[in-house]
Amino acid sequence: MNIRDFEYLVALAEHQHFRKAAEACFVSQPTLSGQIRKLEDELGSVLLERSSRRVLFTDSGLKLVQQAKRILSEVKMFKEMASEQGGSMSGPIHMGFIPTLGPYLLPKVVPELKKQFPDLELYLHEAQTQQLVHLLEEGKLDCLVLASVQETEAFKEIEFYIEPLSIAVPCDHAWAEYDEVNMQALKGHTVLSLGDGHCLRDQALGFCFAAGAKDDESFKATSLETLRNMVAAGSGITLLPELSLPDAKQKDGVAYVKAVNPVPSRRLVVVYRPGSPLKDRFEQLAEVMEQRLYGLRKQASGE
Repeated sequence: MNIRDFEYLVALAEHQHFRKAAEACFVSQPTLSGQIRKLEDELGSVLLERSSRRVLFTDSGLKLVQQAKRILSEVKMFKEMASEQGGSMSGPIHMGFIPTLGPYLLPKVVPELKKQFPDLELYLHEAQTQQLVHLLEEGKLDCLVLASVQETEAFKEIEFYIEPLSIAVPCDHAWAEYDEVNMQALKGHTVLSLGDGHCLRDQALGFCFAAGAKDDESFKATSLETLRNMVAAGSGITLLPELSLPDAKQKDGVAYVKAVNPVPSRRLVVVYRPGSPLKDRFEQLAEVMEQRLYGLRKQASGE
């Protein structure tokens, strides 16, 4: 029995298919299948019900899969600690980003991160919050960069930016020329929103509902760009985060107006597992992103 056997077992549990699991482990299907059988023989326990259609784990197999995941996570942490690179900004780091943040944040911060930490190897993964949290729990990601939500309470957070949300309206809307709009003015209005699974949906709607606005139940966007295009088409109004806004107050049929009383916002954080030996790295990454984003804000305001 060795660590590789645990990796095969976990891959098979995740992919539920011998060929796909073998491809994920970069081995042939006979190799993976043979090692799983050897593991069963060594343990004296049947882990799988094999059929031509799918892979089913026995109760004993499912328990061992969970234990194998814990072992692999501990092995990963052991290697990180042994490398003594917890605070060294070199080597690989696997980061997860949410879709409502990654496309707008990364172009602003990645060049600066590469400039300051040329020996750091960034591997970036984009997915919705729930999937990212699962990957962090499994040890497949080192940290997440997202908006703080309840799902991340079990982890450690480093706040690096408070991102305000602006009201986006069609250019022919009565508010288009305003410098700011009181959130209470949304009372009675219907707002466009993202679909389920996007943490920004709940965050933005929370502010809208508090102001007395309603959600447009007939439409759910899959991305901020879809929301933006729907606003441009005159289909409604919405809230969009600061980093996704263009430099111009009006562009491509959409006008962006500052929201006040209160200012809707979200907390951007770096999230990592408690006890991670890479804590110092995450703090340095957060510091650079904080300086970069607040620096851009000051530059945009002419300060």
